[in-house]
Amino acid sequence: MARKIRVLIVDDSAVVRQALTDTLQSDPQIEVMGAARDPYVAADFIAKEVPDVIVLDVEMPRMDGITFLHKIMSQHPIPVVMCSTLTEKGAETTLKALEYGAIDIIQKPKLGTKQFIEESRIRICDSVKAAARVMVKRIAAKSLHVEKKLTADVMLAAPTSTAMVQTTEQVVAVGASTGGTEALRIFLEALPGDCSGIVIVQHMPEGFTRAFAERLNGLCRVRVKEAQDGDTVLRGQALIAPGNRHMMLKRSGARYFVEIKDGPLVCRHRPSVDVLFRSTARYAGKNAIGIIMTGMGDDGARGMAEMHQAGAYTIAQDEASCVVFGMPKEAIALGGVEKVLPLERIAPLIAGK
Repeated sequence: MARKIRVLIVDDSAVVRQALTDTLQSDPQIEVMGAARDPYVAADFIAKEVPDVIVLDVEMPRMDGITFLHKIMSQHPIPVVMCSTLTEKGAETTLKALEYGAIDIIQKPKLGTKQFIEESRIRICDSVKAAARVMVKRIAAKSLHVEKKLTADVMLAAPTSTAMVQTTEQVVAVGASTGGTEALRIFLEALPGDCSGIVIVQHMPEGFTRAFAERLNGLCRVRVKEAQDGDTVLRGQALIAPGNRHMMLKRSGARYFVEIKDGPLVCRHRPSVDVLFRSTARYAGKNAIGIIMTGMGDDGARGMAEMHQAGAYTIAQDEASCVVFGMPKEAIALGGVEKVLPLERIAPLIAGK
């Protein structure tokens, strides 16, 4: 039996420490080795035994999480998952943590319905497992799927065999997960301001996608915004699916637009890349380019195969440039990928099409 992933929780709230401990230890592959109230206590834990993953609060007394993250990454790099509230300030600070080397973001646990609690458990445990895979490669991706996964069928039917006729206007559909925040920055920064319209699903909690889009908008020549229901897909603009909502591409005449919808987790995610890719296959067909980037699991693999079958041009990020080569690997295995490229070569190819 594989060794459990050993996790150290660092949070100044005793309630949050207990909630995270209970949540993580509900997964048979995870063991909480300790829970510290601040970075100084955490340092004592690490001196005795190095954890596989640290779940780190952003705002704490004595030393904040960003400062501690910087010390970890500069002295003894350990995969870190940031645990943050949904405040605007918390979202902006946590995005900065991703720049400093944090692997992912999770929301602080809170009370809710049974479905909400279970969905949060899935997301938190999967995030920790993904972080562990960045360093601990021996954890097999297939062993990570415990709960039943729903497919894009719950949101819309599979595309018909008749693909959309080709037109002059293209749509670029992108899916990413763990490591995707930096991959998307690199990709979007390299695009010209008049590139084809882009629709993006990045696995990210509710409340963070708006700050993420605003950050990218300030860095890129293309306009980047969090998508709203009914937004038109425009040249020189990238729409990012809002956290905790599915995004589907639709078409009315010559106009492409997005539909933002609630719904169950698909491939254990909401938003789901499979939902975006399936809708793109149905409504754009040959007019689409699909890109699947770094991330754990197989979300997007089936949808990319459907895009490929509908005549879209499909690209996967290569293993060497991925933080976690899960989603691209699964898409390649299903035969839906036409081109496998290093991250830095994807934008030039898109700009030339």
